[in-house]
Amino acid sequence: MPKSIVAALQIGSLPAGKAATLEQILSYEDAIRASGASLVVLPEALLGGYPKGERFGTQLGYRLPEGREAFARYHENAIDVPGAETEALAALSARSGANLVVGVIERSGHSLYCTALFFDPQDGLVAKHRKLMPTGTERLIWAKGDGSTLPVVEGRAGRLGAAICWENYMPLLRTAMYAKGVDIWCAPTVDERDMWQATMRHVACEGRCFVVSACQVQDSPNALGLEVEGWPAERPLINGGSVIVGPLGEVLAGPLLGERGLLVAEIDTDELVRARYDFDVAGHYARPDVFELVVDERAKPGVRFI
Repeated sequence: MPKSIVAALQIGSLPAGKAATLEQILSYEDAIRASGASLVVLPEALLGGYPKGERFGTQLGYRLPEGREAFARYHENAIDVPGAETEALAALSARSGANLVVGVIERSGHSLYCTALFFDPQDGLVAKHRKLMPTGTERLIWAKGDGSTLPVVEGRAGRLGAAICWENYMPLLRTAMYAKGVDIWCAPTVDERDMWQATMRHVACEGRCFVVSACQVQDSPNALGLEVEGWPAERPLINGGSVIVGPLGEVLAGPLLGERGLLVAEIDTDELVRARYDFDVAGHYARPDVFELVVDERAKPGVRFI
């Protein structure tokens, strides 16, 4: 059916760690079922955490022992893919009947990736996307993904693709995903800025697709018992801003600010044909005689044994 309900689940990682955060996710099962959502998008780095304000003991040219300890704790709180947490999320997808797109910190050996996982009600974990370019000091703790994890997944509500946080500012990545025929653009994030709302509306209008962006919400450092250098103690660490946007850039729901909850909207993928009538960025509005994008989707493991 072209009409369906899509949702963004706006919650945050819990200080107690991944087990408590997973329980928090699972506690929304009744709300997801009641909403009738065919798709639920969850925020960036939800399982594993986004350590906003953490320095990991790093100065230019040297690392301090306390930073190594901080990274070891962060590594321990990441998840294996597949693993116990992905099994629990697959079961949630099956019980609720919804596709899930979930932001996690993926542990692969001694490296960590900021990853979006795709779950299908029938097939469980079906795909993952590793963030191609961690932003700023995220590069201290997260490895870079490669072109082998740029999936488009057939979901109940339509064809699903994902770009994580500031990947949405990478025009060539957007072009590649548009060319794959994304119907519903999933954008897990921790970006709470007003500018993010403009970005999501731009992506929807440029790609002529529906956009579901799910942002974490985190309480103030005072409420969390933290000291974050340079951050006002009473100001929320992350104030949310989840939003759902239509293919002409119109806001369908949100932004949801400063609270936890399930943001829902009804979409109709039949509207995509009408929206692309005058602008199909990877189709009739492209100029392949002038511009060409080549995407290397080969895995790049660094070491190959043949």
